[in-house]
Amino acid sequence: MVRILPMASSLRPSISSFRFAAASRLAHSLTSYTPTRRLPSFHLGFAVPQAQFFGLKTSKLWQKEHNNTIRVAINGSVAQASTTTIPENILEWVKKDKRRFLHVVYRVGDLERTIKFYTECLGMKLLRKRDIPEERYTNAFLGYGPEDAHFVIELTYNYGVDKYDIGTGFGHFGIAVEDVSRTVELIKAKGGKVTREPGPVKGGTTVIAFIEDPDGYKFELLERGPTPEPLCQVMLRVGDLDRSINFYEKAFGMEVLRKRDYPDYKYTIAMMGYGPEDKNPVLELTYNYGVTDYEKGNGYAQIAIGTDDVYKTAEAVKLYGGKVTREPGPLPGINTKITACLDPDGWKTVFVDNIDFLKELE
Repeated sequence: MVRILPMASSLRPSISSFRFAAASRLAHSLTSYTPTRRLPSFHLGFAVPQAQFFGLKTSKLWQKEHNNTIRVAINGSVAQASTTTIPENILEWVKKDKRRFLHVVYRVGDLERTIKFYTECLGMKLLRKRDIPEERYTNAFLGYGPEDAHFVIELTYNYGVDKYDIGTGFGHFGIAVEDVSRTVELIKAKGGKVTREPGPVKGGTTVIAFIEDPDGYKFELLERGPTPEPLCQVMLRVGDLDRSINFYEKAFGMEVLRKRDYPDYKYTIAMMGYGPEDKNPVLELTYNYGVTDYEKGNGYAQIAIGTDDVYKTAEAVKLYGGKVTREPGPLPGINTKITACLDPDGWKTVFVDNIDFLKELE
């Protein structure tokens, strides 16, 4: 059982658009999903730096868990459990599952300031906003199209908390724009911070720029033609790229869209996702030579992904080395089915039943 620090009691995890009832009795749980209906939700205090929950060396913790899994597998119990509960090949099922990125969740210190920056400088739309005064937090959903068909941002403002630690593990978000230079000029005119002027990416021809939002979250602007998904990237740093690729391929059903090594700059990247980069959001995994551990901070929370079956998803996560932090099943008070897990580096993902998600958006 995780000890919730007093400070954390005012911080909300705000994992998605769902809120659910009877949650106060479940405050010891390590995951939540807040529904659109105004039902009481429980409190996790998950904004406390993840290192306090998972240890400062997340990859070492995962390695311990993974080694235990290997020993169990040798004894045959893991394989036997999987074949008895799932009649079909789990890897084949994962590849066929209808998955897409739903939203990415993080915390900000001034919600109105951030909304203004995203709408005026980045061209996003405020899709919806809700205040939960009894729980002392406010959510805002922003993006370039409706939530039922686009990858969007979920911002969380916790009353009285104006600053968060972004940590060293989180990298940046990616926004595809048709004219990077023009976008940068607009951002400068609005008082935004540009940390990398427009120009070709190192070793390539794509024009990019980097900016920071008011809370210090970095955004990479990529010059690209019209695309159905302008919110196109989430970059996270990992301690073992091959291990992460294997996990995301097998447990999450993603494809390696491209992989590139930059020996002059001592890092390697892998773009992973559920379709071509120019039409779908992708997860950009970055490995910096010799760096195996990163601090997570308490600003970035997680990505939510849709699935046809949260039960099989949880089995795949366990089978391929992940850690399930919320066992699959319907949430108390509603029928929305979810499961939550950690990847080998401790990055959190919540999987949501596709049909239930659409029902809740209604």
